[in-house]
Amino acid sequence: MSRRPSDLPRLLTAAETAAPVEAVAVVAEDLRRRFAATKVSFLIVDLTGRALARLSTATATGSGGETERIPLFGSVYEQVIRTQRPHHEPAGREQRVIVPVTNRGDAIGLLELLLPADRSEEDVVHAVGEAAHALAYVVIANGRFTDFYTWGKRTRPPTLAAEIQYQLLPQALSCEAAQFTFSGSLEPSEDLSGDTFDYSLDRDTLHLSVTDPMGHDLDAALAATVLVGALRRARRAGATLAEQARQGDQALTGYGHGHATGQLLRINLHTGEAKLVNAGHPWPLRMRAGVVETITCQVDQPFGLAVAPPRPYRVQTLDLRPGDRLLMLTDGMLERHGEKIDLTDLLRRTRSLHPRETTLMLTSAVRDASGGRLEDDATVMCLDWHGPQEDHRHVSSGADTHQASAARTPNH
Repeated sequence: MSRRPSDLPRLLTAAETAAPVEAVAVVAEDLRRRFAATKVSFLIVDLTGRALARLSTATATGSGGETERIPLFGSVYEQVIRTQRPHHEPAGREQRVIVPVTNRGDAIGLLELLLPADRSEEDVVHAVGEAAHALAYVVIANGRFTDFYTWGKRTRPPTLAAEIQYQLLPQALSCEAAQFTFSGSLEPSEDLSGDTFDYSLDRDTLHLSVTDPMGHDLDAALAATVLVGALRRARRAGATLAEQARQGDQALTGYGHGHATGQLLRINLHTGEAKLVNAGHPWPLRMRAGVVETITCQVDQPFGLAVAPPRPYRVQTLDLRPGDRLLMLTDGMLERHGEKIDLTDLLRRTRSLHPRETTLMLTSAVRDASGGRLEDDATVMCLDWHGPQEDHRHVSSGADTHQASAARTPNH
């Protein structure tokens, strides 16, 4: 059937006209009026990935109420986040529509509407889905000017060390492209150990890194700041992989407060060639055709160890083929509480899930094994390599709620 012209330009103009903190509320009110909805809400995903905050609500009475925090597990919201598919159901004399607000695989939140029951389901879901797509860009753009959306992502105020650590993470924790799907997850410990992960995508290369400084609290956060800053500076200046590692080592050595293990990976998007530097870090895991194996690469000295005379970092080739799932992780996933987790089995049971869901389940498993009090940060990056032959972005890894629930509880 034919559709009416898009309301997207008008929606974006309305958001741009409003103050940054009000931009989402303006979009919600626009949708409420357009669809005669009794309620329109935007729910933002918490940093933990286990809760939502009802950040903005437009109602027929004009009252939005207090911010509501909602656990994700077992809810219809979790189903929509996991499957990235709209949900539509009767709600008394109305109908309830929930659609994902996502940008390139990064799950930002949800749009929820209560609409008259006589509205056409096809037209409503299409129009609301279009608005949700625009809303993702509205949140990202306005987040540059206000702390409002950052506040919404936090269940509780972080410590100073945690604040520094969060700011070192990439702005989007997941990314979908034609050649790959990527996601990372950090589960911080009680005392914070400075774990970080990072990625960047340019025309020819996917850059990945994971780092784990020695120590805890503010010292670890400051060491992580120096190291991540040096690695990003070298990467953005076009340095080779070996030179990027050298500059990271040099910066941390000059800082003079401890050392850090790390792993740097670059993948050529046109050939699939993958190059790796391992600076004293746990080996990555690869899942191929249902089999999980450890990639036993050469290990060089950690960053900042001040080895004399300095030794060059070795650039190694990593065997990566289309269909592989690659896992890069910190020792918090393997030691202490991580030892209680059958990581290999959990990897197999989560293979059908999007990397976004897999990383969250892996770090949550370690957190649950610790009783919620980790002694070391648990960090993991998951990469699905689709291959250089792909030319369209992959938007799903076949996740479904039943498989996600089955995979959530690890065998101890």
